Amino acid sequence: MVDAYLVTVVDGVAFGLVYFCLAAGLAVIFGAADTLNLAHGTFYLAGAWLAWSVGGRVGGQVGEAASGGPGFADLALAIAVAVVAGAAAGWLLAVATRPLRGGGGAGDSARAHLDQALLTLGLSLAGAEAFAVATGGDPVPAQPPAALSGSVTVAGHTYPAYRLAFIGVAAVLALGIWFAVERSRLGAVVRAAVADRPMLAALGYRPDVVLAGLFAAGGAVAVAAGVLAAPLLPAAPGTDEHVLVMSLVVVVIGGLGSIRATLAGALLVGQVETLGRALVPELAGVGLFAVMAAALTLRPHGLVLVGRSA
Repeated sequence: MVDAYLVTVVDGVAFGLVYFCLAAGLAVIFGAADTLNLAHGTFYLAGAWLAWSVGGRVGGQVGEAASGGPGFADLALAIAVAVVAGAAAGWLLAVATRPLRGGGGAGDSARAHLDQALLTLGLSLAGAEAFAVATGGDPVPAQPPAALSGSVTVAGHTYPAYRLAFIGVAAVLALGIWFAVERSRLGAVVRAAVADRPMLAALGYRPDVVLAGLFAAGGAVAVAAGVLAAPLLPAAPGTDEHVLVMSLVVVVIGGLGSIRATLAGALLVGQVETLGRALVPELAGVGLFAVMAAALTLRPHGLVLVGRSA
């Protein structure tokens, strides 16, 4: 019975890593800049559309997969464009939300979060409408590179080669995010921006520049994740909402203080989603939010304490 769902479990790892790439940016930006970004799913949608637009050069049309699949050079170009575009979008978002950050009081913070939610939700809706205009509202499936378009055998089961490659690349990316945030000098500066901005300024750093760089990095990772994960979760109406909701669930379960806790929450969400759809598809969504409710009941601050204990 367990062996029958091996492929589903591997799928859960793949989708969990997709959600981690977005949730890590959400959690770090909210923790450091106290900014609620509901446009983060639009960054993923932009990356997934970019992946299709590159693959479409070899014969694909809107609503159809390309016939031959892009090459690795096309994928590298799409990732490079995604990093630059995502960083620019993240920086612009930092500039737009800067006047909406709270002044430190509880009332100011609550009002600031509401204003941020309204602004970023408006940007998200504008992005979704722009996608609908550009594609006619049709899904735009992206193909993996031709060299990875086949399948491999895993414990007697066939599995798409690109998904395994994505798991490997995303795992390396997760390791890089963890090292950058929790082990590098850059991560120490970011944590200082959370803990004591006046002291950070006294050390010669500009907190606003640090936070803008954080927004840019989060945007770059989110759009690049959209490019890489497009063959798994392609651009379509509602994709931005789906990945945003799943990322928010990951942040709620994992907490705000640890990249490892966010990764654990993302992998848990990926497994609950994929196994739920395989075992009880009519209750998959209910099961996911039931797990979130249980996690909040047992650990109101999320899995963050687990992440800090290691």
